[in-house]
Amino acid sequence: MSIYDDFGLKPIINASGAVTRLGGAPMPDAVLQAFTAAARESVPLDELQGVASRTIAEATGAEAGLVTSGAAGALMLGTAAILTGYDLGRMERLPRCDGFPYELVVAREQRNGYDHAVRAAGAKLVEVGFNEIVAGAGVRRTERWEYEAACGPMTAGILYVYDPKTQPPLAEVVDLAHRRGLPVLVDAAGELPPRSNLRSILATGADLVCFSGGKAIRGPQATGILCGRRDLIGPAAVQMLDMDDHFELWEPPIDLIDKAKLAGIPRHGIGRALKVSKEQIVALLTALKLFADGAYLAELPNQRRWLEKIASGLKGVPGTCVIHQSADDESLSILEIALGKASGKNSALEVCRRLRRGNPPVFVGHGLLHENKLTINPLHLNDQRTAVLVERLREELSPQ
Repeated sequence: MSIYDDFGLKPIINASGAVTRLGGAPMPDAVLQAFTAAARESVPLDELQGVASRTIAEATGAEAGLVTSGAAGALMLGTAAILTGYDLGRMERLPRCDGFPYELVVAREQRNGYDHAVRAAGAKLVEVGFNEIVAGAGVRRTERWEYEAACGPMTAGILYVYDPKTQPPLAEVVDLAHRRGLPVLVDAAGELPPRSNLRSILATGADLVCFSGGKAIRGPQATGILCGRRDLIGPAAVQMLDMDDHFELWEPPIDLIDKAKLAGIPRHGIGRALKVSKEQIVALLTALKLFADGAYLAELPNQRRWLEKIASGLKGVPGTCVIHQSADDESLSILEIALGKASGKNSALEVCRRLRRGNPPVFVGHGLLHENKLTINPLHLNDQRTAVLVERLREELSPQ
């Protein structure tokens, strides 16, 4: 029996991976134990975030860091910090930005639904460039001069959505931004693994970088990391933390928050709704250490074996199975099941629907449904779930 059965909800077989809508990644026992242990005692959260800052700095090479409410929370807090610095008046006015720079330049091809978090802080996104290759209209993508031409008196910084193939490269965008005295905020939510990205993205000189804590790091699903310059992490922290204290008594960690730059204690900031608990912070730091030390790499052979078992178990039913090995030897292998030509109830979309509605419900990856393919991510699998998954797939893929 599952705890969810007590609430009348049937657990699913998650073959989609660390997706937020299905609860993120499975937390290791050490992370769950850390979460429970942290719940038993009280500590000042600003001091705990100071410990987190030092831990994150050690793992990433950043000056400072903050545990946030997911990567989206990191984006919103990072934006708020860029817009306000330690200016109390600006903090109080957000998301209204009357009278001070509030524009973030972003490549048009990097726009996505997650940048709502940036706009929610009060920033206006100024789009530049085109991806004419994707549009079939040419051979060029966003270029450096387009960023430079878009920067003006109301520009507060640049937003960059990281991908190793994005053009122009992050280091080039950082260079042009810093020549104008502008910070660069990087959305790298899903860019782990490889573990080297913890450091290499910041090594470009990027001012703030956002990572998810509930995906590859395998911390609590609703956690993230904001890391980078100390003079920006501090303003992000004070716009999230509970600030109901006396300025004379408040003694925040100096390596996280520079109290000397504040004329008084700010009111609760725009990030107050993005708070994280002591349990989440401790669990995320535990998971970060495991991830950075490569503790999860030992699981890769079993995860590959489960995919091979599924592929073998589907012999004789319609569909072609291909296992794709990661290029970095740290990411999970993925199984693709190509169903051939889509036709009515045997299309990948309909099979996906029936899998979700079956007993037990199965959620496979749906990113390639347009190619009439199902994908299997092994992150949540074990021997028992794999056996059930094979049965359910055979049930839905076999000729009716």
